[in-house]
Amino acid sequence: MDDGQTYANPSKQKRRRASFGVTGMTCATCAQTITEALEDLEGINKADVNLVTEKATIEYDPSKVDIEKVTKAVSEAGYGVIVNEITVSVSGMTCASCVKTIEESLKELDGVFSANANLATEKVMVKYDPEKVRLGQIKQAIRDAGYEVLEAKTIDAERDLRKKEMQRQKRLLIFALSLAIPTMVLMLLMMFTSLGNDHFIHKNGNYILFAMTAPVQFIAGYQFYIGTYKALRNKTANMDTLIAVGTSAAFFYSAAITFFPGSVPYDDVYYDSAAMIIALILFGKYLEAKAKGSTSEAIRKLIDIQAKTATILRDGKETEIPYEDLDVNDIMVVRPGEKIPTDGVVVEGRSEVDESFITGESLPVHKEEGSVVIGGSINKNGLMKIRATKVGADTTLAQIIKLVEEAQTSRAPIQRLADRVASIFVPVVILIALTSFLFWLFIGTTVFDVNEAHFPFSLTIFISVLVIACPCALGLATPTAIMVGTGKGAEMGILIKSSEALETAGNVQVMVFDKTGTLTKGELEVIDIVGIGYRPEQVLSIAGVAEKGSEHPIGQAIVRRAQKEGPLSDPESFENIPGKGVRAMVDGHIVLVGSRRFIEGEGVQTAPLDEVLSDMEEKGHSVMVLAVDGRAVGAIGVADVIKESALEAVDALKRMGIEVVMITGDNRKTARVIADQLGINKVLAEVLPEEKAKEIVKLRSEGKVVAMAGDGVNDAPALAKADVGIAIGSGTDVAIEAGEIVLIKNDLRDVVAAIQLSKRTIRKIRQNLFWAFAYNSAGIPIAAGVLFPVFGILLSPIIAAGAMALSSVSVVTNAALLKSYIPEIKQKGGE
Repeated sequence: MDDGQTYANPSKQKRRRASFGVTGMTCATCAQTITEALEDLEGINKADVNLVTEKATIEYDPSKVDIEKVTKAVSEAGYGVIVNEITVSVSGMTCASCVKTIEESLKELDGVFSANANLATEKVMVKYDPEKVRLGQIKQAIRDAGYEVLEAKTIDAERDLRKKEMQRQKRLLIFALSLAIPTMVLMLLMMFTSLGNDHFIHKNGNYILFAMTAPVQFIAGYQFYIGTYKALRNKTANMDTLIAVGTSAAFFYSAAITFFPGSVPYDDVYYDSAAMIIALILFGKYLEAKAKGSTSEAIRKLIDIQAKTATILRDGKETEIPYEDLDVNDIMVVRPGEKIPTDGVVVEGRSEVDESFITGESLPVHKEEGSVVIGGSINKNGLMKIRATKVGADTTLAQIIKLVEEAQTSRAPIQRLADRVASIFVPVVILIALTSFLFWLFIGTTVFDVNEAHFPFSLTIFISVLVIACPCALGLATPTAIMVGTGKGAEMGILIKSSEALETAGNVQVMVFDKTGTLTKGELEVIDIVGIGYRPEQVLSIAGVAEKGSEHPIGQAIVRRAQKEGPLSDPESFENIPGKGVRAMVDGHIVLVGSRRFIEGEGVQTAPLDEVLSDMEEKGHSVMVLAVDGRAVGAIGVADVIKESALEAVDALKRMGIEVVMITGDNRKTARVIADQLGINKVLAEVLPEEKAKEIVKLRSEGKVVAMAGDGVNDAPALAKADVGIAIGSGTDVAIEAGEIVLIKNDLRDVVAAIQLSKRTIRKIRQNLFWAFAYNSAGIPIAAGVLFPVFGILLSPIIAAGAMALSSVSVVTNAALLKSYIPEIKQKGGE
């Protein structure tokens, strides 16, 4: 930290200045709108928005406002926020106290907006102002807090570092067990067999036990001492502190008896407890690491999809290069069976491509010259040459991985209670252990007539309380479930951008759907054809030829349908009458196609079709009348067709007790027809695009949790105003700003699946938190001896250590069960 800046604690330094980028501004009014939105936030004293530089500078109180609130305020105003963001891999976190230490150390840096450390992923996500703080300072702050920054240039390199660390822990575990088990066996033999009476063992037994335990205490347990030292240096305490203090008490008390026999009036030693506690804790940490590895399986699968190399054309020759060296506009050569290295456009060749990893569709997709391809998809047959359009962090796959990692690193509101408890957990446990020790030493052993030596009895309780306490379970309860839930979502094409969005989605009470393009296909189709004196296929064919030159969506829908029946000839003449219809010459006949008003305005009687036209209009169809040589001969009903998945999705939501609302700019009659087909009772019709956001705010003002599903571009303001915005059918545009949940596929069942997955994930979190709180609430008092006066039960430190190790493993394992979860709508409707 050599730039001369002073870094103060937020509580001491109330005001800070920070700058961030803003997108979407077009004029001075935009800048003023953003300024007002920011200054309305509590904690922001002043805001300056510069239209030219597209930057906002705020003077703020970090104890009252954070970057998430700022982003939401700007987003709700209709604009985007650009904040520098870095995810740092960290080694050495053991419990929730470590998380708090790292976050507070980073937040002391002027220029750091927010810092979220995640115990499950062992990553820290930092949002910062690069003009105030450098990346090197951020990493140094983590190191100064006592943790190691993993400097891995690639995800594979980071995985190798994690693997090496796990192998090191495994070696330490084997080393600890190889000495701890013989130590415990020897002590048992000395206590309960004639071996204890052997002259050599009787005289030297404690020295042998010391020699066997010391390596476990100071080699296998070295990490606990280091962790304790670093915590104390930061004026805090963590899980390492509990283990180090507990095992040290047992070890050094035993060593005092061994080397200074007359120093205490007791001869019981606790070498087995010290050694086995360390061995069991290491065993628990190893199992926990294995379980955590399985919870991150989804993101590993995504990472493994990426091709490692690419074959490109350089000076007409094929050259194989590492994936990281690809540049935009490189021409890649992809043979059958190979992965497409990065996003691009086919410039030569044709093939079938497996895109199931992103679309979920098992059938290969045909690609030819001009087709867009996604990096990571597999070329099934023909050779293709592809021009790279996106590389590195800009690719679809990289964006998906980034979104999932960010969601896994974010913090859910449900975690706040655990965080508050974790912040004081270790000091409180140490206080309980000391209080219990003193109580039993001076009062309890006498009052409850304890037959054992008072000091060893009280020491046993002191050690048991320290080692049974499990801050790990509290720290892992939420992030492990979030990790699995968001990873599971990514596998299904459901990208949940934050744990807050996941939690909110699980509590949705009102689901608002935009009509066009969301509930419906957004493409007009011919629904009904009626002819008078002409067969329906003749009506369609004549109208198709007449409309062949039309650019109107209704005319194009008629042409598409007619072309399915057979090839269409060209009209001899064509005239487009804007807003009314077309006039054409077809096979020597004057043909008119258009609205009833247009046809009647041309002097053609439509009375013979009155009943047909009324029936079509009643169904909400847009009706085109066909007239040939001055006589009305047919009618064609055109409508926006409901998606196949819409009815199933709406029914499922209603069964879940969620109110479904449709919002549209269409007239009430047309809107009501669509709503009735889907069983939607509440319809907000004739709502202009700019008014949709206001309608969402009205629904939220009723005190309900509102989700909005729609097009992530056109419906962006409304999505931003909802408690949860769901952008549907984004395809490769996964980085879309508006949606907090992005659905890659254009399948409405995924809206339901996202909510069901969120509910199941939140249920897992609640189970984990209940277990973590229940375990500590019951385990600590039992270790403190509350059962002894009535039942004579006293918990052994070894059993306490085993329970502690298993508690964190059970939390992680419970979260991992989410991997096998399939949302109910997927079970019924299939993939």
